[in-house]
Amino acid sequence: MFDWLIHKQKTNRITGPIVDLAVDQKVAADWQNQYVPSVTYKIYRHGTDQEVGTCDIRLGMNKELYYAGNIGYHINLNERGHGYAYEACVLLFQIARDEYCMDQLIITCSPDNVASRKTLEKLNGKFLETVDVPIDHWLYRRGETVKNIYEYTLLE
Repeated sequence: MFDWLIHKQKTNRITGPIVDLAVDQKVAADWQNQYVPSVTYKIYRHGTDQEVGTCDIRLGMNKELYYAGNIGYHINLNERGHGYAYEACVLLFQIARDEYCMDQLIITCSPDNVASRKTLEKLNGKFLETVDVPIDHWLYRRGETVKNIYEYTLLE
């Protein structure tokens, strides 16, 4: 009876071969987020309503984003190990390039986060450096004191 509604919801997704993304929240730039607008997405197993995690894209570049990165992701504990973060990032690269006219971006990870480091390496980014996070940065306040910085050039 409501098949049309379910179909309409799925067509609002950005689809990939492994995962689909659906906009969850758009956050406008204001003082609370260092004047950086962002878009948060739910990550679904492709073609299903099975949510496997979340990701976001932060638009622009400033000192805050150099340490936090333009892209963040979280995969649900029971869904890890399937490459979903990598697949979500591939879609986010397309969104960054096509919708937000970004030609490069930064993604960071903590050096001890082996899974994220492998994801960032698989995405073929250029490793820039390992840096200490400034003590006044919000990442430092939540215990993330060192970051590996990777840079990605978004080509067509």
